[in-house]
Amino acid sequence: MAYIGTGVEYALHCLLWLVAPPEQRPSSRDLADIQGVPVAFVAKIFSKLEKAGIVESSGGIRGGYCLARAPEDITVLDVVDAVEGEKSLFDCQEVRGRCALFEDNPPKWANRGVCGIHAVMLNAQKVLRDELAKSNLATLSAGVFGKGMTKDFLSEVKIWFSDRHTAREDARITGIRARSATDEDGG
Repeated sequence: MAYIGTGVEYALHCLLWLVAPPEQRPSSRDLADIQGVPVAFVAKIFSKLEKAGIVESSGGIRGGYCLARAPEDITVLDVVDAVEGEKSLFDCQEVRGRCALFEDNPPKWANRGVCGIHAVMLNAQKVLRDELAKSNLATLSAGVFGKGMTKDFLSEVKIWFSDRHTAREDARITGIRARSATDEDGG
């Protein structure tokens, strides 16, 4: 099992679309659909991102998401911690004091200081977290969108998001008209 799960990958890819946001705020469904990832999963992820202050949402059919801070101020570590929670890379079980020869009474030297294995894992965790803190959404975006992505494609993306927003708005208006007609008919 991966230390950093798929949710982080989905979150980062979705957040990249918000770095250079479309005209209207995309919904979690829009962000999931444009990438072919599970809608329900993205909705749960965005709830966590909002709670962590990474995104802001506006409710309703016209609602959607935007970044709550500048892309330069949102690190990959921020996203990992928001989606996965701050968890340890390693859970030391203090096996060194369980030697059968100790007969459940380990000598003091057996557990003295930090376990050498645990120390290596703590260092690895620090290095990992430091590295994740060095990268932010702005640098990720420049790398992803700078790989030959054309302005035509980015224009298509903006149109796609706009069409999705228009479709939601049309559905909202149609729903209001239908409810109004039902109310007028006494139903």
